[in-house]
Amino acid sequence: MFINYSDIPGHQNLFLDYLYEFENVAGYYKKNFRNEDNFENHFNEVVSSYKINRNELCKILKDQYSGFSPSIQTQNNIEHLSSQKTMAIVTGQQLGILGGPLYTFYKIITAIKLANNLKEKYNRHFVPVFWLEGDDHDLDEVSYTNLVDEHNELKEFKYIHNSEDEFQNRESVGEIKFNKNIEEVLNELKNFLRDTEFKPKVLELITKFYKEGKTFKQSFKELIFNFFDEYGLLIFDPQDPEIKSLLKPIFKNEIDSFREHTNEIVKISANLEEVYHAQVKVNPVNLFYYDEDGRFLIEPVDTENEFRLKGKRKRFSKNDILFLIEKHPERFSPNVLMRPVCQDYILPTAFYIAGPGEISYFAQVIPLYKYFKIAPPIIYPRASVTIAERFIKKVLEKFDLNYENIFTEKEELISKVIKQNSEVDVEEEFKILENKLIEEIEKSKSKFITIDKTLADLSDKTREQILQNLNRYHEKVSEAQKKRHEITLRQINKAYNIMFPGFNLQERELNFIYFANKYGLEIIKLLMNEISINKFEHQIIEI
Repeated sequence: MFINYSDIPGHQNLFLDYLYEFENVAGYYKKNFRNEDNFENHFNEVVSSYKINRNELCKILKDQYSGFSPSIQTQNNIEHLSSQKTMAIVTGQQLGILGGPLYTFYKIITAIKLANNLKEKYNRHFVPVFWLEGDDHDLDEVSYTNLVDEHNELKEFKYIHNSEDEFQNRESVGEIKFNKNIEEVLNELKNFLRDTEFKPKVLELITKFYKEGKTFKQSFKELIFNFFDEYGLLIFDPQDPEIKSLLKPIFKNEIDSFREHTNEIVKISANLEEVYHAQVKVNPVNLFYYDEDGRFLIEPVDTENEFRLKGKRKRFSKNDILFLIEKHPERFSPNVLMRPVCQDYILPTAFYIAGPGEISYFAQVIPLYKYFKIAPPIIYPRASVTIAERFIKKVLEKFDLNYENIFTEKEELISKVIKQNSEVDVEEEFKILENKLIEEIEKSKSKFITIDKTLADLSDKTREQILQNLNRYHEKVSEAQKKRHEITLRQINKAYNIMFPGFNLQERELNFIYFANKYGLEIIKLLMNEISINKFEHQIIEI
């Protein structure tokens, strides 16, 4: 079953138009992901603009797999990259602990399936690639994940590295090593998960990858390798010093021409703000620099051709920065707007698999590509999925609801269910009562002010007091009604908190462990089989 994104709260108009009214956004994105007639021309542009030595890229990838035993399909995909007929289907994500939210897996599945579909249609090779976003410095964002507890509420599992002030978001998340505190997270998880036949294997898998001394990047890579290597997924580490060395022309270009680049982004962002919204804040320079204190944004200063690190006094001349790029490229990393440019300079990217937020910020990014002489990829919407367990379907059927009804405010859903299952429509009765009271009070007011005009204020105050008492009465009746339907509300609450937890899509809140513990690790293969990547609507998968 599929639900149109416009029927689910929270989606921005820019994203919706990208999916359903592309002509409205064609000026931002240029290439329509639905227009297959133009794919062949697009592929030729990607291949002809690609500058990296493919054999060198393959060697780096092979080195990155040192210590792993990749499948034959993965080995073949690495070899295919050496061919001019091969392009990449790329996606990426921050290194969320324990795999992060479910949508990370859905991005990967979309990339794998799209690569396979394109292979069947075109006389070319397409390889799925996952870009490990280890340069990100937002530790807080990747250090927690959510499950649902026995009270059907979201339960957060959070890794606390050290004191909150220690890193101040300056450390590269990919290189942070777990300390002994990871054991607290795993023990909490062990005690939290209900006993099932699948629990031992789930815990064995997680504790194998997440342990003291391993980095966020290493653990994350091992986890997705475990699930997706058999499908030929290439897991790519852009923090590799050899990759940073290949990126020197991009870094230098940004320093040389940052004003031109920024003007372009500011112009397109201003236009977006008038019609839609600009997803990402614009900075003058789209690069970070690592020094002994951590990762800092590079900023221009008033003096021509001088720079500094944000929040620090030390200044660098333009020549100083260019020299550092040449000698120590590993100290530099792109921000969110420059990352796609770096990615598609390193890889021959035909398609990038993106979520709603990424699709929005690509409207700001795509104009940058021309300054680096790179063909931008076509942005392909990732699969979006809610997993519906059997008991949820039964609950919905019991109360004459459908899946669309779930995607709303919880109180609105509860009111709807109570109304359907009550002899008295409390909301309607109180609405009628309130209107009658107001009408009668206004009638009496119009009569009494003929006696004394000063009585008008007293009449208004009396009305407010009566309506306040009526509201309290309304609340008491509603509470009594909810108590009478306590079992009903408990069932609805459970279904809602799994399907639309915290008024957010399940895929953005829950971790795969919730389902793996109930249905086994084979749930990933089930999702591989069931997920559709060409409907461009939100999919409900019943299990």
